[in-house]
Amino acid sequence: MSQENFIQTLFIQNSKSFSTFPDKESAEDFIDELFNFLFLPKTVKHKQPSDLEKEFQLLKGQFSSLVYDVLHDGDKANEITDTFFAAIPTIYQKLIKDADAVLNFDPAAKSLEEVLVAYPGFYATAIYRLSHQLYLQNIKILPRLFTEYAHGKTGIDIHPGAKIGDSFFIDHGTGIVIGETTLIGNNVKLYQGVTLGALNVAKELAKIKRHPTIKDNVIIYSGATILGGDTTIGHDSVIGGNVWLTYSVPSFSIVYHKSEVRVKDNNPLPEALNFVI
Repeated sequence: MSQENFIQTLFIQNSKSFSTFPDKESAEDFIDELFNFLFLPKTVKHKQPSDLEKEFQLLKGQFSSLVYDVLHDGDKANEITDTFFAAIPTIYQKLIKDADAVLNFDPAAKSLEEVLVAYPGFYATAIYRLSHQLYLQNIKILPRLFTEYAHGKTGIDIHPGAKIGDSFFIDHGTGIVIGETTLIGNNVKLYQGVTLGALNVAKELAKIKRHPTIKDNVIIYSGATILGGDTTIGHDSVIGGNVWLTYSVPSFSIVYHKSEVRVKDNNPLPEALNFVI
């Protein structure tokens, strides 16, 4: 293919693929600005509530432009924007419950402000909850842009379609994966490296429940993998580190991976290690 033909082909493909795709950098800027508005306000600059209201309206305008880039319908974009921003007070209250769960459970957390500012798990949860609202409104592209942006910043991958209850706590968080059809109850705690995934990733299964259900008050420790749409972890269970589960467990279960660790005196070294290169 000549360079001229390649450029023409690329132009046609890009025009087709990105005709309903918002600007990625603008989407990332917006979701960070919304997070900062909710949890990292420059309060010293806001002398009156009206100052916050002006900032709120500016955010609505930014968001409406992003939605318009997806739909190319001004009236619909305004309607979706109004619905989304009307839901923010409720989402905010849920997120304060999430932050309180971190503060109450993590001995390293010294204040609510520390959780809001410094905890990547809280940031990822916040972006998820805002994106989930858009997912419920059947907005394409934007929810994934937002959650993948949070994924890149935190290493925590939460699909906006997942359903997560109140007082959700992610500790450390790096490497966590929560699939699209996961159902998570209230007061659930996840540690780093947990995967809530699918047993089968065949495309024809896209519209069925592929990911597990985690009931209330469950703790899942680091490195655990729980797979399958029919897999349910009963309430008040504890799933130990590095457990691999593809079947349900009843409520009040303790599930753990048993491994053997040997400790020996290293003086003298065991014969197999006592050699010279």
